Amino acid sequence: MTVLKTSMRNFFAHKGRMALSAIAVLLSVGFVCGTLVFTDTMTATFDKLFAATAADVTVSPKGAPSGADQQTTTKAVTLPASVVGELKKVNGVKSAIGKADSQSLTVVTAANKNLSPTSGAPTIGTNWDPTELRSVALTSGHAPRGPTELMVDSDTADKHHLKIGDELRVIAVPGDFKAKITGITTFKTTNPGAAVFYFDTATAQTKLLGSANVFSKIMLTADKGVSNDQLKKAVAADLGTGTGYKIQTKAESTADNKNGIDSFLGVIKTAMLGFAGIAVLVGIFLIVNTFSMLVAQRTREIGLMRALGASRGQVNRSVLVEALFLGIIGSLLGIGGGVGLAIGLMKFMGSTGMKLDTSELTIKATTPVIGLAIGVIVTVLAAYLPARRAGKVSPMAALRDAGTPADGRAGKIRAAIGILLTGIGAAALVGASQATKTSTGASLLGLGVVLSLLGFVVVGPLLAGVVVRVISAGLLRVFGPVGRLAERNALRNPRRTGATAAALMIGLALVAGLSVVGSSMVASASDQLDKSVGADFIIEPSGGQPVTPEIAKAVKSASYLAHVTENKFLDVKLTAPDGSTENTSITAANPTYAQDLQVKTIAGKLPDAYNPGAMSVGEGYATKNHIKLGDQLTVAFKGGTTAKLTINAITSKDTVFDQGAMYTNITTAARYVPADKMPMNYMMFAAAKSGQQDAAYQSLKQQLSRFPQITVRNQADYKQVLKDQIGQLLNLIYGLLALAIIVAILGVVNTLALSVVERTREIGLMRAIGMSRRQLRRMIRLESIVIALFGAVLGLGLGMGWGATAQKLLALQGLGVLEIPWSTIVTVFIGSAFVGLAAALFPAFRAGRLNVLNAIATE
Repeated sequence: MTVLKTSMRNFFAHKGRMALSAIAVLLSVGFVCGTLVFTDTMTATFDKLFAATAADVTVSPKGAPSGADQQTTTKAVTLPASVVGELKKVNGVKSAIGKADSQSLTVVTAANKNLSPTSGAPTIGTNWDPTELRSVALTSGHAPRGPTELMVDSDTADKHHLKIGDELRVIAVPGDFKAKITGITTFKTTNPGAAVFYFDTATAQTKLLGSANVFSKIMLTADKGVSNDQLKKAVAADLGTGTGYKIQTKAESTADNKNGIDSFLGVIKTAMLGFAGIAVLVGIFLIVNTFSMLVAQRTREIGLMRALGASRGQVNRSVLVEALFLGIIGSLLGIGGGVGLAIGLMKFMGSTGMKLDTSELTIKATTPVIGLAIGVIVTVLAAYLPARRAGKVSPMAALRDAGTPADGRAGKIRAAIGILLTGIGAAALVGASQATKTSTGASLLGLGVVLSLLGFVVVGPLLAGVVVRVISAGLLRVFGPVGRLAERNALRNPRRTGATAAALMIGLALVAGLSVVGSSMVASASDQLDKSVGADFIIEPSGGQPVTPEIAKAVKSASYLAHVTENKFLDVKLTAPDGSTENTSITAANPTYAQDLQVKTIAGKLPDAYNPGAMSVGEGYATKNHIKLGDQLTVAFKGGTTAKLTINAITSKDTVFDQGAMYTNITTAARYVPADKMPMNYMMFAAAKSGQQDAAYQSLKQQLSRFPQITVRNQADYKQVLKDQIGQLLNLIYGLLALAIIVAILGVVNTLALSVVERTREIGLMRAIGMSRRQLRRMIRLESIVIALFGAVLGLGLGMGWGATAQKLLALQGLGVLEIPWSTIVTVFIGSAFVGLAAALFPAFRAGRLNVLNAIATE
């Protein structure tokens, strides 16, 4: 009880000094809890949607692709409409309704504005029938009654200001058609962002699927008293086995739909928790520093406690109980902050087009438990070493001033361990840079990153003496005595300086490493584009939409073109001469593709792969299956027949584009794949006539202006797209890393604030002998700047080493150009000085306000 009272008294006596540590715990726990609440809410939202839209039993064609895969075939995989009538007669079936669905469509306004979602969600066209009333309600207008009418969901209508009577153009695989909005529906559950358009059944069949005699699937409702499993068995018995139908209960359909979403959410959750982990790691340094300084400042007090009979264990427990209070308070605030963060993320997703309703906020019972456990455990563990050090304080310390000298022997051991870890980490990084296999190199890279980071953290106090002096020589000496005092203050306690800088070092090392990787990827891709892409123009759809035959026809009708290349993916099963099989895809293209994408070969010539009955394989497949020129592969085309194709070329793996791809002529593929099973182009290429690049570019854009889902790019445009895509990804990562850097800044503020308290008497004496308030504030600001720059030097140097090593691994994938983004590195370094300056504002202001006489009298 005495320990608890002492801890409570000390905690509230130093609550101001604990505040920043509590904020670090709050931010770390808040990010973890916010991630869990956000992903749990998204999962619950999709679960409700899938459950609301799934039928008791669904019958669909076996092998029918789902999601984006559906958008690559010219003709949707369907089942005969006559099956609906057959299933209505099955015992236990209350109703059977055919669905005509397609995601291979684009809907535009009269002004040619694309209504497809920008969030990556699909554009769905379907027939309006009673099953839709499970998930939506008709809130205005009436249902479509013919080929010139459609309905739209209210979210899409509100976003694009659509109203009843507006005419839209629907671009579907069978062709284009126009229809007016006659009704608007509202989802009963949250629509996470899809744009849904409803047609009458006949229109959906003919205009979306291409035939009035087919459906995409059949939705069955069970009679009262008949379970879904019983109905599934009855339907399976009626249709028979091996008839090419997939029969799923409501639970199975929901689980099937969830698989892709769960995988996507799993990636988001893992990534965000990874950044939360970085913030937690940085927070540990802040907490360790806080308690180390508090223990040092209370050395005399602890000595008195020991002289009055307190045991080592009681002193130790007293500090740990303070840490426990800090962890509990910070964690509770963090849990609340996490809920707020989740709501903020949902609002942000809403601005990108993915709607998530805050009324469906999902907070599982495990979320606050996890947040509380993380905050408390991390805080108590971080405070353990300072608490142990407090327990070792001798009763004789009551006779000394606050602060104990560092243990020289411990410092030497620490330095030796740090140098050893850094050396092993450096060796692992060197090994990764020389690896010949990506998997081996990635393992060594991971090991090298962890060990080199730990090594720099441990050896930080040793490096402080060298790096701080170098920085000070170039920066602080110009400020005269004030600068020298700032330098000596930074060097006074190398362990503290090292720990404070290490927190900033972690975030900046990751920023530098990712910057090097991102810049190298852009430079490598641009270099490969210059070397290998011979086409003047690249024509590709956005949002996963297909290049329909009508679009392909428009491309070919453009003027000033020397050639146009079609490009299709075909699913195949390959059988090598040794009997091994592999399911993969083969690229069927015109022979001009060898000019458009000039892929290196290690055997044969690529144009020969487009000869009749010929193909090429990648170096990896050839090596694995002992393939050589002239060998024949048995190629079973999905939806078609089996062919024997001769290997006329083996392409090198030293490329970024189409690495490992297999090529054949479209004409060859057409001999074995029926026209109605032939995939659409996933992109097209074109080359202009000599000297006509600009005219051809404008002609292509004009011909394709009616198709807003299609983008025409020349090589300069394509390079910019690559740069923008990688830049957006890096900006997102930098934004998440900002959390760790904010915690590190709090660490600098806390260290300086506690340092001012620790040096109160010293500050009073300096003021008494003539130092002005302005000089005092400048000294503290300069001390903060040099600590921040020390962390920046270590972090940026370490990060560039990581990035350069990672680029060596990327070179195995064809990304062979190393580019250091010096502008980013210099900007971050200069920015670190401003970070140090900002962090020192409050501590410097507080020091400047100290009363001189009271400061001198402080013990």
